[in-house]
Amino acid sequence: MTIEEENRSTLIAYRLEQAKEMIKDSELLIANNSFRSATNRIYYGMFYALLALALKYRFETSKHTQLLGWFSKNFISQGLIEVKYWKMLKNAYSNRTNADYANYTELSKEEAVETFSDLKAFIIAIETFLQKEE
Repeated sequence: MTIEEENRSTLIAYRLEQAKEMIKDSELLIANNSFRSATNRIYYGMFYALLALALKYRFETSKHTQLLGWFSKNFISQGLIEVKYWKMLKNAYSNRTNADYANYTELSKEEAVETFSDLKAFIIAIETFLQKEE
């Protein structure tokens, strides 16, 4: 699906809003000791922020690994975004994958809180980068 140019900035703002909504959702889930569900929402918050970045640069995909690869190649490897954000994203992706698909995964509150902190930092970094590029 190709995005019409007049809708692109609206869709970028929508994806960033989705990302921020995941902050609220994750916080509630952690407070209620739902760490697997929080892990899922934390990753998706980062994913939505990445979708906003991809929209800005006219990269479209529905595949998670393709989006992550594109981000690594075009922003991390080029030094445009710090490597620590790649590590945060990979950790969140791995945690989410394990929580959703592994036969048995137990996530601690400490892990959930740490990746929750990463989520907030990741969204700020992507949003800041997008604002610099305007």
